[in-house]
Amino acid sequence: MTSGAAARADAALSDGSLRRLIAELIVVRASGHLSDGQRRYPRWELTNRDLQHLLQEGVGGVILLGGSAPELALRTRQLQTWAGRTLLLCADVEEGVGQRFEGASWLVPPLALGRLHGRAPQRALALAEAYGRCTARDARAVGLNWVLGPVCDVNNNPANPVINVRAWGEDPATAGALAAAFIRGLQAKGVLGCAKHFPGHGDTSGDSHLELPLLGHDRARLEAVELPPFRSAIAAGVAAVMTAHLSLPALDPQRPATLSPLVLTGLLRGELGFDGLVVTDALVMEAIAAHHGAGEATVLALEAGADLVLMPADAHAAITAIAAAVASGRLSRERLEASARRRRTALASLPEQGRTEADPWQATSPDLELGRELVVATLEARGRVRPLPAGDAGVNLIRVDQALHAPFLPATAPALSAAAAAGFRPCLLAGDTASLWSGDTEAPLHLERLAEGPVLVQLFVRGNPFRGHAADQEPWPAALRQLLRAGRLAGLAVYGSPYLWQQLLPVLPPEVPAAYSPGQMPLAQHAVLTALGVERSDRGGFTD
Repeated sequence: MTSGAAARADAALSDGSLRRLIAELIVVRASGHLSDGQRRYPRWELTNRDLQHLLQEGVGGVILLGGSAPELALRTRQLQTWAGRTLLLCADVEEGVGQRFEGASWLVPPLALGRLHGRAPQRALALAEAYGRCTARDARAVGLNWVLGPVCDVNNNPANPVINVRAWGEDPATAGALAAAFIRGLQAKGVLGCAKHFPGHGDTSGDSHLELPLLGHDRARLEAVELPPFRSAIAAGVAAVMTAHLSLPALDPQRPATLSPLVLTGLLRGELGFDGLVVTDALVMEAIAAHHGAGEATVLALEAGADLVLMPADAHAAITAIAAAVASGRLSRERLEASARRRRTALASLPEQGRTEADPWQATSPDLELGRELVVATLEARGRVRPLPAGDAGVNLIRVDQALHAPFLPATAPALSAAAAAGFRPCLLAGDTASLWSGDTEAPLHLERLAEGPVLVQLFVRGNPFRGHAADQEPWPAALRQLLRAGRLAGLAVYGSPYLWQQLLPVLPPEVPAAYSPGQMPLAQHAVLTALGVERSDRGGFTD
């Protein structure tokens, strides 16, 4: 910024009402924990001191991650108190609030219902709406008034490293119908929804957390596949739409969707007729941050037609840059006021409790029942693992993407505890440093490094932001064949990716027990291991 531009920005920021107007359009990241020392991601999560300062300046929203549900209820009250007015409080809770905040309902991922929709469409639609109601009840109980979902991307590319089971379907009709049902359930219970990632992140092989993915389809293809779920979400009255950090040359050969007036103003506002809140995906993601500074990215997003800016790399720099853009005439105050009105209209649509603070946290039994019903409805299983002779032991070979980021695998998780009770000792493969891989394409496992006995294989694999494909690229078909040749494969459990399950099932002879759940949480583990006969059905609070 030149000295003249800086002076104009300073002059604009001296106008207190303009500064608060600008700040209102910023959504910053914070930990759900109360203490600074508990922050999981200090790079992105503000300290309490900085957070309190920004909220008092007028910042309009906070996205939260981490902590238990009871702690989050205290945290959201704290944030509202610091702000002294109604905030937008949101989280990425695409699989229920318990996905991010322990103690709330953690549901199977949306793609599970997409698969169910193919064989039982009415049941899938009813469950998707119940999914939305459950998410809203838990969100309101912890003080969240905005859920950053549903994902409206069509996951028609099994190699997609970041969407995968987060999508509601693998075809436009399924994705649109189920996302709309979720929105109806969510918003009927007084929580704002957000359709993402516009205009469609499903058919990409890159992760926008790490790079700018390319979606090279022409407009006719976008109209046929990518856009219909967003049209369905808009027709269902979704409160907000989140942008995608994608390059779409057919729509704008110059700018990614998040920064494109052609995409946000021309297509979303003009052609699709959406008049709710438009929010960017996080601007700290490398798809944007690698090409633009915090201030410039924010201004470009607002110029393109976004109302709210999510997680600018530097909130203070973003506010200063917007003020400079107003001072120079690049952005008008009227433009910012229109976005602020949309934000206030969205908040005004909430019931009073959604605009004040959380009730004391209390889990509700209908949510637990829904979680069980979803797991049962989406479970696939065949055969039962043979009990080990008394005194014998086997190997519980578990693959997770990253051992330090596996909230579904506490010490009491059935994948560990039930298998141990059945005589299978744990052997954990995690990250990219697994020492059991031999490099032999026909015999990829160093079986001599495993303890003796039958092997129960449990694979926790799904698309994961920041980690790409993870175990998708490992030779599990060959590894299972190797275990079969050695007479050591006791059974297979797959949690998460349907694509890995579909790849591995044909490798197994019919007599080998196998089971799959789209969910990875302990409830799903219990169901899978019960179906395989490893876990007793009368343990873990689960009955089938």
